[in-house]
Amino acid sequence: MSSINKIKSLEFGRTVAMLAIIGLHCQLFTTHTFYNDEPWLAYLFNQSTRFAVPLFFLISGYLIQPKLNATPFETVKRYSLPLVRIWLVWSLFSLLMPFNFADVAEKGYLAERMGYWDYLLMNPINSMLEGGLVHLWFIPSLIMAIAIIAALVRWNISKWIIPVAATLYIYGVLAGSYNVVTELEAPFFTRNGPFFSTLMVTIGYVIRERSIACNIKMASLLALSGMALHFAEAYGLHQHGQVFSYNDYLFGTVLWGVGTLFVLLAKPDWGSATWIQSFANSVLGIYVSHLLVAIIMMNISGLLQQSSWDRDITLFAGTTIITLLLVKGIERTPLRRILFR
Repeated sequence: MSSINKIKSLEFGRTVAMLAIIGLHCQLFTTHTFYNDEPWLAYLFNQSTRFAVPLFFLISGYLIQPKLNATPFETVKRYSLPLVRIWLVWSLFSLLMPFNFADVAEKGYLAERMGYWDYLLMNPINSMLEGGLVHLWFIPSLIMAIAIIAALVRWNISKWIIPVAATLYIYGVLAGSYNVVTELEAPFFTRNGPFFSTLMVTIGYVIRERSIACNIKMASLLALSGMALHFAEAYGLHQHGQVFSYNDYLFGTVLWGVGTLFVLLAKPDWGSATWIQSFANSVLGIYVSHLLVAIIMMNISGLLQQSSWDRDITLFAGTTIITLLLVKGIERTPLRRILFR
């Protein structure tokens, strides 16, 4: 999520994607039920945000391509070490911060934390790939994707980058969301690790390397087609027992993300407003910290006994504003070198 080699529209895209992720993790609209007493508004909103993390991966691949081509392993080292530090620090915060304030008041801090630590120990591989809190999976997955590409470039077999990435992605989808149909098993949750990230980073890398362009009309059509396919897949899988909102990546997600990237590249001056660029400059800090803030806001909303639109407004507005103030405040202190990149 580096802001190196800035293109205004890419910064705009990351800002929109980050706001979508905040909304996703605030679990908006889950208290509203409709057809068959299911929270379809929440389902639809949840899946409408699934372009966001793929877009982060795509942009990362696009931006890192020149350096990765020039000095593959050195680039991986310089790029990854700060991310590993951030992952470890925020994992530690996540392991230490209580998630349920009522349980802390009733049972004590250690009792509340032990429940979460035991949960993580039940799935040690997933826990290692995610870190102290579920959203941190992005960082190891990004590092793995970049390392795979760097290795293939360095060994002069870059022609295998797309086949390897595509194979990982197909397996990830079939053993992930499509498991209800294929019954294909995976050693861990396939959203984690290199299964999805590698193809997304690779596509961004290849688009930059080969100077692939797409006009706004074709890019928009690609994005909308990918989104429609993603939703169609989610609905079809829902009929087989896969909850509509449980899909991180499907086959249509690739087209959706790539189309979105092409839209942004076709309009490089989008998002030139100062506040957008300022927000985008802090996206990594906002990403790693926002879910902890959202958990605090959920506890506050619970204490206020909110259960409808007031809950959604409190969670989204509170999480966004407090996270932004927190990150901007930290960026003005020496802690920035420890907590952020």
